[in-house]
Amino acid sequence: MRTTAKGLLTKSRISPALWIAALTLSALLLTLPAILKLDGKAHADWLQFIGRFHPLAVHLPIGLVVLLPLLEVAGVFRPALREAAGFVLGLAVLACLGSLALGCLLAYGSGDTGTTVTRHMWGGIALCVGLIACLLARSSWLIGELPRLYPILLCWVLLALLWTAHQGGSLTHGSNYLTRYMPAPLKRWIALSSVGAVNPDSFYAMRIHPILDANCVACHGTGKVQGGLRLDSYESLMKGGKDGPVISPGNAATSVLLTRITLPPNHQQFMPAEGRPPLKADEIGSIRAWIQQGASPSATAIAIAGIANHEQAKEPPLQPVGDYSKWMDEIRRMQQAQGAKLLFVSSKPSDGLILSTVDAPGNFGDAQLAQFEKFGPYIVEANLARTAVTDASFDTLRKFTSLRSLHLEATAITGNGLAKLAPLSQLTYLNLSETKVTSAALDGLRAMPNLRHTYLFNTPAQPAQPQDATQSASVPSPPKGARNGSDSAVSK
Repeated sequence: MRTTAKGLLTKSRISPALWIAALTLSALLLTLPAILKLDGKAHADWLQFIGRFHPLAVHLPIGLVVLLPLLEVAGVFRPALREAAGFVLGLAVLACLGSLALGCLLAYGSGDTGTTVTRHMWGGIALCVGLIACLLARSSWLIGELPRLYPILLCWVLLALLWTAHQGGSLTHGSNYLTRYMPAPLKRWIALSSVGAVNPDSFYAMRIHPILDANCVACHGTGKVQGGLRLDSYESLMKGGKDGPVISPGNAATSVLLTRITLPPNHQQFMPAEGRPPLKADEIGSIRAWIQQGASPSATAIAIAGIANHEQAKEPPLQPVGDYSKWMDEIRRMQQAQGAKLLFVSSKPSDGLILSTVDAPGNFGDAQLAQFEKFGPYIVEANLARTAVTDASFDTLRKFTSLRSLHLEATAITGNGLAKLAPLSQLTYLNLSETKVTSAALDGLRAMPNLRHTYLFNTPAQPAQPQDATQSASVPSPPKGARNGSDSAVSK
């Protein structure tokens, strides 16, 4: 026999007044987006202060919702747990409503708008309404009325929870959080790139967009738009936000974007906000030079702090190194001791070794480096930053025939003898920042065909910046093949 609404009210433990209250509350929740009217404008600070407890409070309803079906299933064998499930369901409704309220205060107070913000809000509303429906249907389910309704609603609640949590994660970590490190062929296959209709080999596409994507798009993308500003495409970047353009092509000093990212981290207008780390010096330098030289979407040549960035070129293919298995016991003993050590790139010996001096930089000099000469053909990366090595180290390093990456920053290197590294055909990365290397010493790098990333920050070889720190200076020609890659050939 089909149960009527009147019969349900009679047999259920839920009173008619509670039914009316629940339906009224659900109706109010469904009209909440229209009532709230997110306008993209920041409001009272106290709203943001209270709303920022939302990320903390949201974990309580998540845990309760996940626990609920487990208690219902376990209640088949232990009836006391089913009774506990009712209490957990009621608590979940209250926790979800409270979390939703805090989230609305946060969005309204901070002026957050965007697709993901809207979806996250609707997900929270759907979750609250679903839990209220579960609360109403559960009593009838317990007495055998409408036996399928409560389980269906419970499944709906779990799906709503997954959807809402995903949208919340996208707001926190960015919409591309799950796809940022996806292999490039797979990205192209599902068309995830949001660079826009610009030259894919341009400096903007290869350098500027990845910086903005990693540091800014979480708050200024399709999902979340603070201040009406989106930075996920060239067109949006140049359009600016509700207060006007943030890029002044050819004038970095008046560009709001550059001003914001170079403010002190404790400044109220500092970007990236919300506790995110400041941009690195080389990232700021790339943005400054790109703006000063016209903020072009297609230019492939940008001069940055004395090293020119040329057209995009493919990295040389990685060459396998020899088998170092005969040194395995010695390498493992070294790894367990203090001081410089060799680390495995991977479980495959052909991938090579990494020379690390992190544990003893001050005690590591030319003599200590010479002791690693026998491992030279297998070392693909040498991290000698802040060690006591000098120009004499080039006699040993030139025997590291598989070397691809060399860190010499903050050492006593002057560059005398850099030409000895010319035979290292696999070397693509060389960091000479905070050394005494000069422009004349860079002549030794011209014969290195695969060197693409040369860092000269705070060295005599780095040209002096004008007072506004935005103009490029004339510099010696860069090493042959010093081209843009994942980092670009810039000072760091």
